[in-house]
Amino acid sequence: MAGLIAVGIAAFVVLGFAAYAVTVYNGLIIVKNNILKAWGNIDVLLKQRHDEIPKLIKTCEAYMKYEKETLAKIIELRNSAVGAGSVAAKATAEGELTATLHKLFALSENYPDLKAQSSFQQLQGRITDLENQIADRREFYNESVNNFNIRIQSFPDTIVAGMMGLAAQEMFKVSEQDRQDVDININVPS
Repeated sequence: MAGLIAVGIAAFVVLGFAAYAVTVYNGLIIVKNNILKAWGNIDVLLKQRHDEIPKLIKTCEAYMKYEKETLAKIIELRNSAVGAGSVAAKATAEGELTATLHKLFALSENYPDLKAQSSFQQLQGRITDLENQIADRREFYNESVNNFNIRIQSFPDTIVAGMMGLAAQEMFKVSEQDRQDVDININVPS
């Protein structure tokens, strides 16, 4: 009878450990997929912003003849951002693009005809709205990455994470360049 009790206790312990391991595994899958979902949400908004930029440039070209360098830089940065692979590369490229777009919007103040153009106003509003949504999604992405990194580094989850081959993920960081004020060099047409 004592042997049966010992086997029962051992079976209970093994089943308890197995249930706990499955729970940890499922929890890690959830936080891992939250990162993918958060990044997917950012990516959708970035795509929408990338699609609006050529329209904005086309609208500006007719009015901003003296700002061709800025307009060309925006297209170059857009293409760089579209092609960026890693989160760090995407963050850097998107930060540079955002700064240059802010410069363009500031320069537009010198072109009252452009500023009065309804298509410019709509595109500026659309891009600004998308940037605000992107900022919100970046915050959620970073929160998801932080939760994931805490889980895979906490004991005993780290054991299961190691067996799953999970590694810490990188947050979407703002580059040092993006933290500085935008340098606006205004070329007023003569």
